[in-house]
Amino acid sequence: MAPDRILHEENRRSWNAATDAHNSHKGDQARRYREGGQALHPEERELLGDIRDLAVVHLQCNSGQDILGLAQLGAHVTGVDISDTAIEFARRLSDETGVPATFHRADVYDWLEETARGDQRFDVAFCSYGAICWLSDLATWARGIAGVLKPGGRFVVVDFHPVWLMLDDDWMLKFPYSHFGPSQPTTFPDGIGDYVAMQMKITDPDKPLPGVQDFQNPYPVHEFIWGIGDIVTALLDAGLVLTALREYPYTNSAHFPAMNILAEGRFAPPEGVPPIPLMYGIAARKGL
Repeated sequence: MAPDRILHEENRRSWNAATDAHNSHKGDQARRYREGGQALHPEERELLGDIRDLAVVHLQCNSGQDILGLAQLGAHVTGVDISDTAIEFARRLSDETGVPATFHRADVYDWLEETARGDQRFDVAFCSYGAICWLSDLATWARGIAGVLKPGGRFVVVDFHPVWLMLDDDWMLKFPYSHFGPSQPTTFPDGIGDYVAMQMKITDPDKPLPGVQDFQNPYPVHEFIWGIGDIVTALLDAGLVLTALREYPYTNSAHFPAMNILAEGRFAPPEGVPPIPLMYGIAARKGL
């Protein structure tokens, strides 16, 4: 199975439309980072470990907020994302905060392939939160990651758990866990929604929503369903060695209504729903 770049291109248009709406709600992000704000959560930092003076690439980096978090930990950072709007915002954020970073606007598959043909290699490749569901071909993606890592280099992902992604907004079973083989796209005609606005309404329902109101995305979007076994097997088949697999009974963002708000900005299923994994983390290493 080859990456489906036609669907990737449709996703790019949907992300371009949504990104401005998302960032319109977040206020002066540059100021927050200049004042020491940290975008990375404890789960990512634990799996990443000490990245001081390491070359780190954030694949599917969106608008670059986590890039600044990686830089705050001492890394030399590069970000890659398919969305023109996201990369434009990331470059502005880098300039306004004075945090040096390199950004590439590219389909992640194209960037991995082109970079593997060159001389640049990374100590760490990282992706997080809503990254894996946009990948139409896990095997090519995993081989691409192995191709851009230095010997002994590491890959880290923290993402929403596929068990959680089986459920609809009412916490009812709706989607398959995996296609147990090549994933078929699931198309959402309404495109990327304004999940930032939704989370803000959940966490602070009485506060007026800043920025874009009632966002409607004119472009459809296509997601791909992968189970933990699909992801781990792709990494192992690419020659990476698994060093950690974590499952977390909470999430760091509230993408469903009626979630139970915990301490430290975490969210769990609502009352009456048994504990299930809402996030997972994987770390893997390339051989020497």
